[in-house]
Amino acid sequence: MNEASMTHLTVLNQDRKVKDEKKFETDSGIPVKSFYSSTTTREINEEPGIFPFTRGIYREMFRERLWTMREYSGFGTAEDTNRRFKYLLERGQTGLSIAFDLPTQLGFDSDSSRSEGEVGKVGVAISTLENMDTLLSDIPVDKVSTSMTINATASIMLSMYVVAAEANGISRSTLRGTTQNDILKEYAARNTFIYPPDPSFDLSIDLITFCSKEMPKWHPISISGYHMREAGASAVQELAFTFADAIEYVKGVIDRGFAIDAFCDQLSFFFACRNDFLEEIAKFRAARRIWAKIVKDRFNSRNENSMKLKFHAQTSGETLTAQQPHNNVIRVSVQALAAVLGGAQSLHTNSFDEALGLPSEDAVTIALRTQQIIAEESGVIKTADPLGGSYYLECLTDEIEALANEELEKIERLGGALEAIKAGYIQKEIQNSAYKYEKEVDEKKKVVVGVNMFQSEEREPLKVLQISKKSIERQLSHLQDFRRKRDRSSCEKAISALQERASRRSHGDENNLVPFIIQATKAGVTTGEISDALRTVFGEYYPRALV
Repeated sequence: MNEASMTHLTVLNQDRKVKDEKKFETDSGIPVKSFYSSTTTREINEEPGIFPFTRGIYREMFRERLWTMREYSGFGTAEDTNRRFKYLLERGQTGLSIAFDLPTQLGFDSDSSRSEGEVGKVGVAISTLENMDTLLSDIPVDKVSTSMTINATASIMLSMYVVAAEANGISRSTLRGTTQNDILKEYAARNTFIYPPDPSFDLSIDLITFCSKEMPKWHPISISGYHMREAGASAVQELAFTFADAIEYVKGVIDRGFAIDAFCDQLSFFFACRNDFLEEIAKFRAARRIWAKIVKDRFNSRNENSMKLKFHAQTSGETLTAQQPHNNVIRVSVQALAAVLGGAQSLHTNSFDEALGLPSEDAVTIALRTQQIIAEESGVIKTADPLGGSYYLECLTDEIEALANEELEKIERLGGALEAIKAGYIQKEIQNSAYKYEKEVDEKKKVVVGVNMFQSEEREPLKVLQISKKSIERQLSHLQDFRRKRDRSSCEKAISALQERASRRSHGDENNLVPFIIQATKAGVTTGEISDALRTVFGEYYPRALV
C-alpha cells in the first residue's frame, strides 16, 4: 500500500472512531438505542385504514392503487414546459406538477423590470390566460390530476386553469389536482409572499371555501412542511409547524361559517423525505396519527374521511450535491422508498442533476423510473405498512408524535401559527436547526458522501439544461401582442371590481375574491395586473430582521 493510500486510510479510521464514540441519534436528534425489543416498545394492534390511520389511510393501500407519480416540471415558456409534460406522460408519469418561475410566483409579468433575469429560470412563465392555455395544450386535464406549486398567486393560477379548462368544455367540478396555496409557510421559510400576512391568509381561505363549493375533486391547499424542512427544520419541527399552520387554516374556514366535515377532506399536505430512512417512515406514520386526532378531538369531526391525512412527498432537493452528482440517484432512491413505505399518496422524485441546473431529459427519466421500479419490482407494495411492528419503527413513531405535539403546544401558547410567525418564533427555530445541522456537517459529525468524506477530484461531465434567449424573447413578444389585442375597457372594469371588493373585505366584509379574479382572468387581465390591483389595497410585506 502506498503512502497516499495509508494516509487516506488513517484519516478514514479517525473519522469512523469519532463517529463510533458519539451517541447515535436520528437526524432530528432523537437518541437511538443499540437494539429494540418487546420490552422497549408498546404492542401495536392497529389495522391499516382504521383510525388513527398510523398504518395507512386505506386498508389495501398500494395493493389497490399506486401513488400518483409526478415530476415537478416547468421552465422557459409554456411551449417548453408543455413539451416536457408530454414527454413525461408518454413515459408513464401519472400526474402533472407545475413549477412556476419566480416572477409568476411573486405576481410580476414577464416584462416587468423586476422580472429581468428571472423569466423562465426556475419554472414556467405564466403571465396570461393564453400562456396557461398553451401550457395545457393537448393534455387531458379532465383525466390527469395537476399539482401547482404556487402560493401568493395561487388564486390567479387556479383561475386561469379553470377558465382554460372551461373554454375546452371541461367543467370545473370535474377537475382534479392541488394548489399549494400555503401562504403561512412562505413567511416562515420560503419567502415568495406579496402581501402582509393577514390579507394573504384571507386570500388562502378564499380559495379553500371556493373549491369546497365549486370544485369538490380539487385540493385547494397543500399545507406544506417541505419548504420548512428544506430550510433547516428537523423532522419533528416539520410536523409541528405544518400542523400548527393547518389548525390556523381550519379555524379560518370554520370562522367563515363552514362545518369541519364540509371541507376538511379536501385539505392535503406536503412533506419532505430526507436521508434518515427509518425516521422518515416513522414521521409519516406519526403525521397521520397526529392529524387524525386533531381533526377528531379538537374540531369534533364525525367523518373519518376528514381525519385521513392525504399527503404528497418530495425527495429532498437540499440533500442533493453538486459534488459527485450521480450519487444523488442513490439518495433519491432511498428517500423515495421511505416515502412509499411511509404511505404517500403522491410522490415527486428529484433529478440527480438538480444541484447544477434544471433537470435534463435523461435525469428526469431516471427520476421517474426510480418510482416505477419501486412500484413494479421491489415488492414493497404487496402489503400495507410492511414495516409495521418493527420494534424500532414503532418506538420512533411514538417518540416523533410526542415531540411534535410538545412543539405544537408551544406554538399554541404563543397564540397559534400566525402569531408565532409574526413574532418570528418559527423562523428563528428553523434557523437554529439549520445552523446546528450545517455545523455538524462541517465537523464531520454528519457525513455527506463526496462532500466531507470520500471526496474525489474527478469531475463528472454533465450536460445542464439551459433556457434559450429565444424562448424568453418569444414570451415577451407574446405578452405585448396579448395586451394589444385585448379589450382594455373590460380589463379596467374587472380590475376596478376586484379592487372595490378587496377594499370592502379589508374593512371586515368576507365576500370571496376568487370569482372576481376569475372574471378578471376572462377579461384578459394579466398575472401582474391582478397582483398589482391587490397590492394597491393590501400593500406589500417586507419581513423584519430576526436577531
